[in-house]
Amino acid sequence: MRFPHSDQAEPAAAGKLAGRRRFRLSRSGRIALVAGATVGILATVAGMTAAAVTSGGPGHVSVRTPRHQGSVAAGTGSHTGHKAGAPARGHAQARSAGIGTGGGKAMHQGASRAAGHPQALRTSCTTVAHIGDSTSVDLISADYLPNPAQRIGARYADVGVKHLKIDASGGRSIVEELPGQLNGYKVASAWRGQGYHGCWVLALGTNDAANIAAGSNIGMTARIDQMMAVAHGAPVLWVNTRTLVASGPYANANEQAWDKALVKALARYPNLRIFNWSAVAHPSWFLSDGIHYNSPGCAIRAKAIADALARAFPLHGHSVSKIVR
Repeated sequence: MRFPHSDQAEPAAAGKLAGRRRFRLSRSGRIALVAGATVGILATVAGMTAAAVTSGGPGHVSVRTPRHQGSVAAGTGSHTGHKAGAPARGHAQARSAGIGTGGGKAMHQGASRAAGHPQALRTSCTTVAHIGDSTSVDLISADYLPNPAQRIGARYADVGVKHLKIDASGGRSIVEELPGQLNGYKVASAWRGQGYHGCWVLALGTNDAANIAAGSNIGMTARIDQMMAVAHGAPVLWVNTRTLVASGPYANANEQAWDKALVKALARYPNLRIFNWSAVAHPSWFLSDGIHYNSPGCAIRAKAIADALARAFPLHGHSVSKIVR
């Protein structure tokens, strides 16, 4: 069965997309795919010592970034997060690097105390594996977050994470794969097979909801169960989803159905917590595609995810609720 093509409208204002962001529905597996090239990002995190940056090994951060959609052109800083003349993403090969978090915690704790801030949030999850799609790629992107202290690695360090693994890939789902890509389940399985033991942050579901809406015969419950099986009882924070799209595979109605499936999973998995990002996300934080986030949105999202981890799995005691904000 051949599915029709549908395009998002180009915005008229500054910060418009480079070309049209094209939704494409694949005949094979009936999955929603979106045009976008692969781009490599070398993750760097504020407060993390340069000596801790090594290539490969069990602590590597693999960042693969074909987006849900086409790359964003340089535009106004408030809209796209690109500086004038900054290269649009989508034209480089993927790279990998390892990062450690030594030194960042003390620096940020001291800054908070000096500023007279209340006691900072702290998590019991000192080792974290974060698996996400392009909305996670943006959280480590110098294009979107030029200040390293605003990127998610630094935010995790702020709440007490000492060892971090990130694999973010545009268009990623738990089941389907774009060319040259590993799906979320395979990434998690590989890490566990390599001996990973720690907490998990799963920022997945936006593409899964779209793929199911496009006709995939693998439902939401099966996808969630796959990822939770890999976690094997370890703490999991799952970031739920939201779009501003009114129709098509990425319609927010499909994302809301995914979020409801996550809530149902709480009864099956006592180790699962949900970060209710959908209730937090403000429309002004989105790009014109209604899926990705602008620079202010990325900065808020990075901090919000790290803080949610500390609320879900606090250093002392237990979370008040299984759904955190």
